[in-house]
Amino acid sequence: MNKIKIGGASGYWGDSAYATEQLLTKGNVDYLVYDYLAEVTMSLLANAKSKSEQLGYATDFVQQILKPNLQQIAEGGVKVVANAGGVNLPACKEAIQAILDEQGLALKIGTVDGDNLMPKEAALRASGITEMETGEPFPNKLASINAYLGAFPIAAALNAGADIVITGRVVDSATTLGVLIHEYNWSVDDLDKLSMGALAGHLIECGCQVTGGNFTDWHDSCDGWADMGYPIIECDESGDFVVTKATGTGGLVSKLTVAEQLVYEIGDPQTYFLPDVVCDFSQVKLTEQSTDRVLVTGAIGYPPSAQYKVSATYLDGYRAVYTQLLTGFDVLKKAELTANAILERCEKLLANAGYANFKQHSINYLGANALWNKEHFSIPQEIQEIVLRIVVHHDKRDAVALFSREVMGVILNMTTGRCAAGQAGRPKVSPVISLYSFLIDKNLVNAVVEVEGKPLTYPQASGNTFNDNMVHRKPDPIVRQSDKNAIQVPLVKLAVARSGDKGRFANIGVIARRPEYMPYIAQALTEQTVSDWFSHVVKGRVERFYLPGIDAFNFLLQDALGGGGVSSMNIDTQGKTYAQQILKMPVKVPAGLLKNERR
Repeated sequence: MNKIKIGGASGYWGDSAYATEQLLTKGNVDYLVYDYLAEVTMSLLANAKSKSEQLGYATDFVQQILKPNLQQIAEGGVKVVANAGGVNLPACKEAIQAILDEQGLALKIGTVDGDNLMPKEAALRASGITEMETGEPFPNKLASINAYLGAFPIAAALNAGADIVITGRVVDSATTLGVLIHEYNWSVDDLDKLSMGALAGHLIECGCQVTGGNFTDWHDSCDGWADMGYPIIECDESGDFVVTKATGTGGLVSKLTVAEQLVYEIGDPQTYFLPDVVCDFSQVKLTEQSTDRVLVTGAIGYPPSAQYKVSATYLDGYRAVYTQLLTGFDVLKKAELTANAILERCEKLLANAGYANFKQHSINYLGANALWNKEHFSIPQEIQEIVLRIVVHHDKRDAVALFSREVMGVILNMTTGRCAAGQAGRPKVSPVISLYSFLIDKNLVNAVVEVEGKPLTYPQASGNTFNDNMVHRKPDPIVRQSDKNAIQVPLVKLAVARSGDKGRFANIGVIARRPEYMPYIAQALTEQTVSDWFSHVVKGRVERFYLPGIDAFNFLLQDALGGGGVSSMNIDTQGKTYAQQILKMPVKVPAGLLKNERR
């Protein structure tokens, strides 16, 4: 059966340019796929375009990725799919074409547009749209509005002979799924295959996170960090695929590294909504075939919904972050007095200048268990140094600028034993870009696909749409009764974990090291105990979802990020550290259960 190899060459805008070179020279791949566009990135690109019609796309992709590698891409017949178009696909295409002409290469460029809904802003506001989680009304002025398009338009561009396909906003996994639809002629009704293809994209969309990066058992992959292997998917027409990396590269591909990425930044694993399919990952099986080769099977697909998700962003004031390293005697007390005095001074000056108080602020003492719940973790004794962090947020730029001046203007007024904890000078005043998400009927959004200026059509799902009755849920593991000889161990002895953000929510996936550990994990990590463990950040409820195929739970923590992204005052604005925190939770197990566990 014909297999293709897809290399995941970028997990975010700023990922290493070396990924492309490695995958071309060592990976023997057929396709390279790139993911660049986070929600806030769209607003930054929109701002860039407002200053120049030649900006508004991922310029790094063109100049640092394609330009030095196009000859090898062309010679190897490798095709490229990237969501690098941002909010200015024409400029991105023009820049790529200029390099192709310069290098004498005759590669065809395809584009997928139509995600930008800014021209419809007034009509959307008039329609009474509300935020999909909070019900808040449409903001007064938006910086960007982009629908998450699917994979079939990408496949259409490839079908028409495109060698390079660039898109605006598509779901992250669509770059991979589009390739598979094209290669194997999957239809809109091949739902299980579409779910598998989406899972393949999900696993490689964050680069080395599936090959040992950000892995709980980091000591198993750290020897190779300097030359981490970028992920490769080997897939056939059935949809089943192998996750691997180039031979001789660093990192690790194992059941646990793949499982951690599977649960990364998802909500309900049985209803993972995408434009082309609703995915059920609960029955996915991971099989280690050999060193650094994991076979993935068992994803289930349901019909897609009749709506696209749309992410909009808007300017929500300004912020500044001040950090200062403090050391010496009674350092925590000094830091507390310093922070309170700075805010008191600034608030008085704001009032004198006719400004309202800060919209919100945050004070943190980094090095004094600042990330951890004080109900469970006390401040370490004998601290000799900490980093004082103060963040302020105000609707007016000048008010934040006042704070920026004053925190540097009082360094001779207050505590001793201090020095810079980062770049010297005044804190930078930055815009706060907040996220606003909503749903829109698919018939109101039209993807525009072109190859060499020729418009193309693509298939769209029709007929039945998703409903919850299609999903069959298995009962949670049976909780074991407490053993009088039980011992208490940290969760990390029994499981690995990974966490991330879902807008204002955070998720934490917990995967058992062995199936027999699941009943004890189920007993210790209930929705209530996890909520209590994270009570210092969770403002909503906690939900627990079961993935029996990989012996895992996924926890969704609602309103756990202080708004999320740059609108958050939290230290960890994306929940990346929450997995490390949950792995400290205590679990009771029989005394002999861990006798064969090497951790």
